[in-house]
Amino acid sequence: MGTFLLLDGHSLAYRAWFALQDAALATSSGQDTTAVFGFVSMTTRLLSDWQPTGMAAALDTPEPTFRDEISSVYKAGRTPAPEAFHSQIELVRKFLELLGVPVVTVPGYEADDVLATLATKLRDAGEDVIVVTGDRDTYQLVEDPHVRVLYNRRGVTDYVLYDEAGIVERTGVLPPRYPLLAALRGDTSDNLPGVPGVGEKTAAKLVNTYLDIDAIYSHLGELTPKLRESMAANEAQVRQNLQMIPLVRDVPLECDVPDDLRFGGWDAAGLRDLFDFLEMRAPRDRLFDALDKLGAAAALGTRRDATEGATDRSGALDVAPL
Repeated sequence: MGTFLLLDGHSLAYRAWFALQDAALATSSGQDTTAVFGFVSMTTRLLSDWQPTGMAAALDTPEPTFRDEISSVYKAGRTPAPEAFHSQIELVRKFLELLGVPVVTVPGYEADDVLATLATKLRDAGEDVIVVTGDRDTYQLVEDPHVRVLYNRRGVTDYVLYDEAGIVERTGVLPPRYPLLAALRGDTSDNLPGVPGVGEKTAAKLVNTYLDIDAIYSHLGELTPKLRESMAANEAQVRQNLQMIPLVRDVPLECDVPDDLRFGGWDAAGLRDLFDFLEMRAPRDRLFDALDKLGAAAALGTRRDATEGATDRSGALDVAPL
């Protein structure tokens, strides 16, 4: 039994692009390669560290989702990603396809919903899963012993691995209760207001004391007058948040899980052509070295867990120069 890696494609590529702006990476023809360079580097390190049994990546689609139907201002106010980033998403997709990694998109659902569905199917099949992302909403997916989250805190090097104990230490609540905590606290990145005066610690205390939304609102008389007033005035917003924050675990997928996710069908010639176009020699060599080691490990049956026994681990995903 090995480990499957599920990648939040847009999240990781954007963080790589943003973190490496000072590097000003581009081909001689002027094609910006910052995002794809960072994404390739992160993927290579993941392959080296985890020697996964399989991988998949989820990408967002431009179509509205059910969350947009619930709230017309969902994610409003976000600064649009620049064209220099958008122009590289197809390069990231091409890289993954040549690597033999399924790229899963489902109109009407966000990438997080796709990741949640894949993780749930893999868990049900008894497989170990690591969701690699920069989105806190995936905290709710963590479930010992099979599902963990490798969370990108910033840039391309600052990651932490969470199991259930790590999520409790980070948020104060168990993973299944994270949506309620987030509904109370709010999420500024998604333009979901929370209850004024309720931060993460207060939200965690309410969640752990009353366990669900109805119990919280049936015990408002036990709260301080100020908190009681704020909670009552914002009940509709909290309940709306709670419709939107839980991830969908039954998105209709066209791939067969886990069989279609198993690793090993990379196109070496196609990858060489892509790296020639991107003018990336060193990243190509590092990737092929990682693939050679991955193939040898699979042949010997020596796949390993890079952090066996860890609950909360920071690790550097090194990004070397071109």
